[in-house]
Amino acid sequence: MSKLQVAVIGAGYWGPNLARNFRNSPDWDLVAVCDLDEARARKVVGARSTVEVVTSLPEVLARDDVDAVAVATPAATHAAIVTAALEAGKHVVVEKPIADGGQAGRAMVALAAERGLTLMVDHTFCYTAPVLKIRELIADGSLGEIQFVDSVRINLGLVQPDVDVFWDLAPHDLSILDFILPGGLVPTAVGAQGADPLGVGQSCVGYLTLPLPGGAMAHVHVNWLSPTKIRQFVVGGSKKTLVWDDLAPQQRLTVFDRGVDLRATTADRTAAQVSYRLGDAWSPALKEAEALGVMVAEFAAAIREGRPPRTDGSAGLRVLDVLEAAGRSLGEAGRLVPVAGNVGAGAA
Repeated sequence: MSKLQVAVIGAGYWGPNLARNFRNSPDWDLVAVCDLDEARARKVVGARSTVEVVTSLPEVLARDDVDAVAVATPAATHAAIVTAALEAGKHVVVEKPIADGGQAGRAMVALAAERGLTLMVDHTFCYTAPVLKIRELIADGSLGEIQFVDSVRINLGLVQPDVDVFWDLAPHDLSILDFILPGGLVPTAVGAQGADPLGVGQSCVGYLTLPLPGGAMAHVHVNWLSPTKIRQFVVGGSKKTLVWDDLAPQQRLTVFDRGVDLRATTADRTAAQVSYRLGDAWSPALKEAEALGVMVAEFAAAIREGRPPRTDGSAGLRVLDVLEAAGRSLGEAGRLVPVAGNVGAGAA
């Protein structure tokens, strides 16, 4: 099968990683890197590379030898670039978040559907070995019914000038929730509490509360100010509880047969008997591969098979809807607010 041809738009922080993985993929031929800064793009492709360096987006989109583009530019530019690419007949994978607003994001998704083109969001963590295994364990019923999810993503990070800690860090955790939860991320409401102890004009510490259908609860903690780095994800089920510690390379996933069982002794639930399970813990084997390599392979497969990618435009919108609801909640002192548009089922 002949390779698909791709151009990377943006040679800043994430563009070089995308370029490297497209170059190494058996599915893709990287033909161009586009950036307004020619020297920066040249550094990405290398002095002796045959990959072309282009500084004009219209020039890239007019090329017949470009089947798809990968957009790695600031979120505020996504709508204009992705729209232009789709109108030029190119498949698109775009960095998170899909756009900087729900109206723009929905227009992009609608345009891709109208043109019969693939629009994918690079929710990178969804292609990591731990997250793929968590999704598998939830789907096959190993954990039982999901009762709670608790996510912590904190470290002494870079305070962003244009977005708060929710828009900077929470998309990772929200995209993971959308990927692993049956039906995707469709909270009944969103509550957000944020703090700005530095006085920079936006939240540097934040907490998201997400009531889920069926009575479960998800909680996301993000923080730029912690002196210690923690990347932990806990999924509690009616059968077992799973802990993902991304900073424990020897045992990143642990499944605990420990929890609370409730058995009604009468018709009155208040008379139920509580017992505690204290069973074994085990660590599932993980098939390790670079997440971006898995992502670009999924992008190619979705195009060739004419199917939605696992992290399609609708997945991007579900994450975006929660972020926008979080902003409204912050403006209302943390009150639970409804989500603007839960746009259908989760990833296939």
